[in-house]
Amino acid sequence: MPLELSDWQYDLGGVLIGADTNVQVLETAGLGRPPVRESDVDQPSMDGQFAGPDYWAGRQIQIDAAIKIPGDPGACHDMVAALQAATDPASVRLVGGQGMTMRVKRPGRPVKRLTVRARRLAPEYRQVIHGYVPLDMEFLAHDPTWYADEESTTELPLGWLTGGGFAAPVVAPIYVQDGTVAADRPGWVTNSGDADAWPIIRITGPCANVTITHVASGRVLALPTLNLPAGRWVEIDTRPGYRTVRWDNGGNASAYLSPASRIDLFSIPPGTSEMRWTAFDNTNSARLAITWRDAYIAL
Repeated sequence: MPLELSDWQYDLGGVLIGADTNVQVLETAGLGRPPVRESDVDQPSMDGQFAGPDYWAGRQIQIDAAIKIPGDPGACHDMVAALQAATDPASVRLVGGQGMTMRVKRPGRPVKRLTVRARRLAPEYRQVIHGYVPLDMEFLAHDPTWYADEESTTELPLGWLTGGGFAAPVVAPIYVQDGTVAADRPGWVTNSGDADAWPIIRITGPCANVTITHVASGRVLALPTLNLPAGRWVEIDTRPGYRTVRWDNGGNASAYLSPASRIDLFSIPPGTSEMRWTAFDNTNSARLAITWRDAYIAL
């Protein structure tokens, strides 16, 4: 379970700092607008420039803090060791795309999170004998977007009945699909933030020839050659820095994705969106689960 945060507190990979802790945060920089990667070009033989697209760069967060445990230098060293243990594990540091979670709580705002890499953790031990250790920390969030602390999930079964169900009074003949036509079922997802959210989509068999559509944008993820046995699943991760298609055993399943399918564009925009998926399933037991975190421009 994640740590409970109060106002002005930070969770750095499971280590609590900030208000009412032994690590007082004096100043934090980098929580506002992230740096910009501009692509402006000088106008040839004229004044000025042509305005190219602006992209966000990684978010750099600097935390100026101080460990204050009067009369206990050993506890100060223990706190530094705890922060190093949270920021330096090989499972994060040596694996591309992995990061640690930073969670932040501000007054009047919900807890929000980033995935970060530690770039600096520099204690100053000159006054440690008195139980005081200034601490300079720096983190880089390769994805600068803020995300909700809690995940949202919706599960969509394949609809088997044509037209979406029965309407009373029921009049013969009643038509149902026979498994030779791809069934479809609409569903709705809501991103309560103000930036694009990136879903993790899990398809659980038995089903074949899967197509997932974001209706408003028309963006499609198609796996036309996929034949998924009962009980097995394939997961499509659209999050920046991940963007993988994998089997339940960790194997690569990206070969099943059609060339026209763009994981890097399959986001959930702010507001409510209709999602639809189609597949062949003559058992009516296949499921599609969509998991996402609401995304925000600002903290």
